[in-house]
Amino acid sequence: MTIERTVILSILKLTEKAPSSRDLISKDARIPVQATNDALQKMSAEGLIKLNSRAVEASPDQRVKLAIRAIRLGIDFEKACRALSWDEFESIAAAAFSANDFTIRKRFRFKHAGRRWEIDVIGCKEPMFVCADCKHWRHGWGKSASMKAVDAQVERTEALTRALLIHQRLGLADWRKAIVIPMILSLIPSPSKFHNNTPIVPILQLQNFLNDLPAHINTLKHFSISL
Repeated sequence: MTIERTVILSILKLTEKAPSSRDLISKDARIPVQATNDALQKMSAEGLIKLNSRAVEASPDQRVKLAIRAIRLGIDFEKACRALSWDEFESIAAAAFSANDFTIRKRFRFKHAGRRWEIDVIGCKEPMFVCADCKHWRHGWGKSASMKAVDAQVERTEALTRALLIHQRLGLADWRKAIVIPMILSLIPSPSKFHNNTPIVPILQLQNFLNDLPAHINTLKHFSISL
């Protein structure tokens, strides 16, 4: 177990921008080549990496899965998360929304009530309008932290529904109404799946959540607006 999690951290470190080699991963992890190769073969068989004779590759989706595996093997949460870039986490979210036919806006900034606001990812699919806050750096992802994150995201989402002159910016000019849904995206599951009827969804479960969303809108926290 110690070998596997150490090798995972080296993979995350060395494959962020380009494929790496088995030898470099072995050297960085300070694990003998044969033991490193055994760990790499296991990960490849499980679909966590792409392995050929020399190169080790990991897609953004695979890197997220590797980070989750490292956390489950006992690596400090923050240490594992630091190996992932914000763009990788955001890209996984965007891919899940796109796979369910949502259009995407990232890091949407707006003004309301004299304040500046930002929403990490917005997914639009008439009449659904999903506002997601990405929480992948959270240390001690306990119940209190997840509740505070939800409350803040509900406040942001309500501010968005009240803001004027944003609908055309978001491509909603032809919509008659919108059902605006706040949510939290996390790297790993929080102690609670919901707070105040607001979903807290692990990133790897996002696609399934979006697929099932139309059937559960009325049970979730949401804001209905006429456009």
